[in-house]
Amino acid sequence: MDMSAHPTTGRPVARPAAIARWLFLVAALILLMVLVGGVTRLTESGLSITEWKPVTGALPPIGDAAWAAEFERYKHSSQYELMNQGMTLAAFQHIFFWEYVHRLLGRIIGLVYALPMLWFFARRAVPRGHGVRLVILLLLGGAQGAVGWLMVKSGLTDRVNVEPAMLAAHLGMALILMGAVLWTACDMRLLTRNPVARPVRPTLWGVATVILLFVQLLLGAITAGLRAGYVSSTWPLMNDHIVPEGIVWWGSFWRTITSDQYLVHFIHRWWAWGVALAIFVLARQLQRVEARGMAHALLTLVAVQILLGIATVVTGVALPIAVTHQVAGAVLLGVTVAGAHRLGAERVRG
Repeated sequence: MDMSAHPTTGRPVARPAAIARWLFLVAALILLMVLVGGVTRLTESGLSITEWKPVTGALPPIGDAAWAAEFERYKHSSQYELMNQGMTLAAFQHIFFWEYVHRLLGRIIGLVYALPMLWFFARRAVPRGHGVRLVILLLLGGAQGAVGWLMVKSGLTDRVNVEPAMLAAHLGMALILMGAVLWTACDMRLLTRNPVARPVRPTLWGVATVILLFVQLLLGAITAGLRAGYVSSTWPLMNDHIVPEGIVWWGSFWRTITSDQYLVHFIHRWWAWGVALAIFVLARQLQRVEARGMAHALLTLVAVQILLGIATVVTGVALPIAVTHQVAGAVLLGVTVAGAHRLGAERVRG
C-alpha cells in the first residue's frame, strides 16, 4: 500500500513528519559544509581548483597525467605565483583535497535535497501551501553554488586569497539557507501535531536576535577573509589598547570594514556582547513559555562561542579552535532560529 495515501479513500496524504526529518538532515549537511568550508579557508585551499565543472568536476584527477594537468592550471593562478612558488605536487594535492571535498559535499547536498523533494511532490505528500517554499529553498541552494564560484573567481587574479566580502557573502548564503531549511522543518514538525496549523511568523525580538547574530557571523567571515584575527593575540585589550591604534575611521564604511583589519577585528569582538545580551533576552522569553531546554541550550552555546572566540585570538588562530568557533556559531544560529520559531508558535497558540 502507498504509505502516502489514505488507507480508506486512497487519496494522497501530506507527510509533514517525513518532510521534517528530511529537512533536518539537509540542515545537518549544510552545517557539515560550514565545517569543511572553515578548514578549506584556514588551510588556504579554496583556490586550488581553478575551474568550475558542475558535472565532470565531481570526479577528482585520476592518474599522474591528470594530476599534472590540474597542478599546471593552479600554477597559472596568482596564489601560486605570489605565495606558493616551488610547491610540490604532494602539497598541492593536500590543498586540492579540502576544496574538492567542499565542492563534492555541495553536490551531495543538492542531490539529497532535490531527489526527495521530487519524490514528495510526485507522491503529493507536500502539505498544501508549502510547495513553493520548498522550490525556493532549492533555488537558494543553486544560488549558493554560484556565489561560491564567484568567490573563487575573485581570488584567481592579482590576489592570494578570495575577496573578504565574497567570503562573507558565501558564508552568509549558507547560513540563510540553513536557517530557512530549519524554519521550514519546524513548521512541518508543528503540522504533525496540528494538521491545520499555519506557517509560523516570528516575533519582533526573534527577528532582531537572528539578525544581530547573523551580522556577527558575517563580521567573523570578513575577519577571516582579511586575516584580521592575527593582528592581536591578546584579550580583552587589543595590543594593550581598548581601541587599537591603526584603525581607519574615515572613508566609505563598507570599503573600510572590508579592508581595515583592526576595525573589523575590533567590531567583531565587541558586537559579540550585544548579541549575547539579545540571546539572553530570547532565552528568558523561552523560559516563560516552558521551553527551558532550548533556553538553557542557547545560554550554554553563547557562552561556549564567546570562549571559543577568545581562545581563537589568544592561540593565534589555531586551526582546530578557529574551525570549532565557526561551526559553533552556525550551531548557535540554528538553535536561535529554532527558539524564534518556538516563540512565534506560542504567540499563534496564545
